[in-house]
Amino acid sequence: MSPVITTGALEFRDALPEAGALLGLDLGTQTIGTAFCDAGWRFASPGKTLKRGKFGADKALLEALIRERSIKGVVIGLPLNMDGSEGPRSQSSRAYARNLAVLGLPILLWDERWSTSGAERGLIEQDMSRAKRATRIDSAAAAVILQGAIDALAGGMF
Repeated sequence: MSPVITTGALEFRDALPEAGALLGLDLGTQTIGTAFCDAGWRFASPGKTLKRGKFGADKALLEALIRERSIKGVVIGLPLNMDGSEGPRSQSSRAYARNLAVLGLPILLWDERWSTSGAERGLIEQDMSRAKRATRIDSAAAAVILQGAIDALAGGMF
């Protein structure tokens, strides 16, 4: 049986054996922002920002994070257009999810339309310099994506 790749939080939750820690990803063209949540799905925290390369190299880095943190599922930001339709970036995220399916973990594609602006706002509220924000925005956006997903998972909003 192949792992679940879905946009539905309920289907994703049902595919997880017993809740567990999740990995959030914000896929950029140059970088991959990462975030992690606790096994109880209460809070998401920014992780590392990885330099994006060929998929094999990306996969090896992600596998190491998954092992290190005992990750049970992956949430990938799905960049929808403002009207909710999908464009080329959404298709790229879906293809990345299909490639990541070899890891054998359930994958949730989560609407990321406001993740970067929400992350930017949070970093500004922390009085972070523009230069420091530039190095942390991708992982902060991954945390916003993951927090939205776990709020839906834990709160039952499907």
